Amino acid sequence: MIGSGIFMLPVSLGPLGVNAIFGWVLSILGALAIAFALASLGRSGAGGIHAYIEAAFGPTAAFLVTWAFWISNIAAQAGLAIATASALSSVAPTVGGASGIVIIGVGSVVLLTLVNLRGVRTSGGLSLLTVAIKILPLVAVVAILAMRKTSGAGFERFADLPITPANIATATALTLFALTGFECATAPVDKVRDPARTIPRAILGGATLVGLIYLASSSGVMLLLPADRIATSPAPYADVIAIQWGERAALLAALAIAVSAFGGLNSLMFATGELGYAMGLRGDLPAAMARTARENIPYVAHVVGGTLTILLILANSTKATAGLFTFVILLSTAAILFVYALGVLAAWKEDRSGLSRVVFGVALLFIVFAFYGAGAEADLWSLVLLACGLAIRFILRLIAGSSLAAEAIPAVPLE
Repeated sequence: MIGSGIFMLPVSLGPLGVNAIFGWVLSILGALAIAFALASLGRSGAGGIHAYIEAAFGPTAAFLVTWAFWISNIAAQAGLAIATASALSSVAPTVGGASGIVIIGVGSVVLLTLVNLRGVRTSGGLSLLTVAIKILPLVAVVAILAMRKTSGAGFERFADLPITPANIATATALTLFALTGFECATAPVDKVRDPARTIPRAILGGATLVGLIYLASSSGVMLLLPADRIATSPAPYADVIAIQWGERAALLAALAIAVSAFGGLNSLMFATGELGYAMGLRGDLPAAMARTARENIPYVAHVVGGTLTILLILANSTKATAGLFTFVILLSTAAILFVYALGVLAAWKEDRSGLSRVVFGVALLFIVFAFYGAGAEADLWSLVLLACGLAIRFILRLIAGSSLAAEAIPAVPLE
């Protein structure tokens, strides 16, 4: 969940003033409602999110969810790879420039593809290491906030913007983008020990912890930096740390932010490989996607996911396609909302208790609101990509059916 978006989010939230606090609260509640629904599905055991959806709505719905999840991850991976390179450029200016950022972004994808080809333990070990590093800038801001409070020093004023439903809606849409990612815990296929217990704990525990850290640290930045400085800052978290502990500490913070994006990219690439593998197993993508090496590693699915990510990075390597980069991020968000929607509906069908259905209802309302926040263009393109996925699946099934029919026809001897 913790990638790169949170570290630049104060720039967008700063001008919204107190509305940002309300936005965080609504986003956290909405994300937790969705997480609760996905966690309730996870209690049924292993098999991946496609298995949960198939049990509720059948194989076509299961394919649509997995496909939407897959394309959302690939789009987000391109953004995180570029964010990793951009953060490194602030530590080492010689890395700067479009070509340097593209090279580092592509190199990050290649390196993490190799990491994931070594297996779940290697990928998970790297994730644990990067988590320990990526939370340092966030916790540092909270610590500075506590130190300022203890010393009796004053805080900066929030931007003077009225609290209105429209401003809160804008803040909610912005903060939601930083909270996505907990759904990746549903992706592994038969690779999690005691999944009925582990997956729900991962989803609910992760979403709660990250949401609280985000609320405290993002609000802390807004209380420690003037609103006009936040609006023009390229690295607001690093700026806060520099004021308290100097430029060297700020450089270390920038490095930790680069590690955060790199760690988020690693987690996404693991989930993407598992999703491609699941679709290959089911015949929704070419059977080669289901090929595995030692320890059941889906090496073809990992290589395909990495290759598509690199192509997206290269597509954003020129100024002419700079607008595509922002669009790709919105497309990723719109696509993952389809996963959330069907996941919540599946949970609604499975769990009929009154309290659970209240939570599921809140989640569905929040998802509708989030579709609105993603924008009509991204929503429509995500529908187009879903239709493309159905077309690919239909063609593969048609080819497979023709092959089986040909094998079943007995040979007729010629007179």
